[in-house]
Amino acid sequence: MSARLNVFGSPTAGTLLKHLVSAGRVVEDSPLPAATQELVKIRASQINGCGFCTDMHVKEAVVAGETPTRLHLVAVWREATVFTEAERAALELAEQGTRIADAAGGVTDEVWENAAKHYDEEQLTALVALIALINAFNRLNVMVRQPAGDYQPGQFG
Repeated sequence: MSARLNVFGSPTAGTLLKHLVSAGRVVEDSPLPAATQELVKIRASQINGCGFCTDMHVKEAVVAGETPTRLHLVAVWREATVFTEAERAALELAEQGTRIADAAGGVTDEVWENAAKHYDEEQLTALVALIALINAFNRLNVMVRQPAGDYQPGQFG
């Protein structure tokens, strides 16, 4: 399988990706816990069917010390006992933020208030930005059919 476009060889895509990655670094450097960041990126990527991003973020989470059990259970986090209440709130916000088109009201007040119980304003800002960014990356990769499986941790960093 090969991608529809060579986003790594395109000057336009290269400039776009540079800016998206730069925005992502702002989130990485925020007070939002790193483990939460990876879990959110994985869950949004699963929902969007982005194999490239799912592959990347699972591998990066492993290198960062995430456990196989937690990684295997991200897709079914509601039934899993291995996530903190804060992580569960972030995953729920990520799901609703990713599925905005499926819900006329977008993110519910209940989900927002639950996230706000666990994260301060700076962390919430980073969480919202992270959800928006991973959705942008997912959509780009899904549209061009970027193949999954070959990512090496740290490849772009």
